[in-house]
Amino acid sequence: MLFIVGLGINYIRIEKKDMVMKKNNCYKYPKTQREKIEGKRHYVFDKEKLPSVTTILDQTQTAEKRESLAAWRLRVGEDSAARIMEESAARGTAMHKILEKYVLEEGYVDQTNVGKQAHNMAIQVIQSGLSNMTEYYGTECTLYYPGLYAGQTDLVGIHKGQDAIIDFKQTNKPKRREWIGDYCLQLAAYAMAHNILFNTQITKGVIMMCSKDNYYQEFVIEGNEFQKHMHNFLRRVDEYYSSRAKTSG
Repeated sequence: MLFIVGLGINYIRIEKKDMVMKKNNCYKYPKTQREKIEGKRHYVFDKEKLPSVTTILDQTQTAEKRESLAAWRLRVGEDSAARIMEESAARGTAMHKILEKYVLEEGYVDQTNVGKQAHNMAIQVIQSGLSNMTEYYGTECTLYYPGLYAGQTDLVGIHKGQDAIIDFKQTNKPKRREWIGDYCLQLAAYAMAHNILFNTQITKGVIMMCSKDNYYQEFVIEGNEFQKHMHNFLRRVDEYYSSRAKTSG
C-alpha cells in the first residue's frame, strides 16, 4: 500500500511494508476542549480549566528574555516582526501537519507555497529523526497534570530503545542548545503529566528541529539534565500560580 504525503510532484512516498514505526495502543490519551481565558490558552477537563504549558512559560518569562524580544522588535520594526512571526507560525503548523499525517500513514497534500517549504523540512525530520523511532503510542497527544497544567505533545513513542516525548520544531535559523531552554521545559512538563496519568517513568525528550533552509538539528534531553528541567518547570508552575494569587488578591 502506498501513502503520499506532500504536494504536486514533490511528495513523500511511504510503502506500508517499509514503515518503521508501529502503533502501540497501550495508552488511551484524554480528549479535551481548548478555551481562551484572558487571551491565554487553557484546556478543559470536566469542569477543571487548566493553563497550557506554553501559557505558563509565557507568563513566567524572565525580564531578560522579554527585553531581548522587545529589542528585536525594535531593531527589525513592528511590521517586519509581525510578518516574520506569522510566517514562522504558518510554516510550523504546515510542517506539523505533514509529519502527523506521515506518522498516521494518511495521504495529505498541501499545494501552497508554505506547504512546499514545510514539505521539504518535514523530509529532513523524517529521514534524520523519525527514522530512529521504532514504535509510537500516540500523536498530538493531550496530557495534563491534575490541578496544575495541560498541553499537547507532538509524539510519544520509543526513540532508540527508550520511551520518549517528541516535539517537532521549525526555526528560522539553527539554534544553540543554550537557546532552547523553554523547549526543554515543555518536554519535561509533558513527561511529568504522562507519568502521573499512566504511571510511566519517561525521563527522555527529543526535539526534532528543522530550519527553513532545511538544516536538521536534534536535541536529546535525558538523565540528570531531564530531571533538572522537571524541577525547573515545577518552579515556573509555582511562580505562575503565586503571581495569579497576588493579582487576584
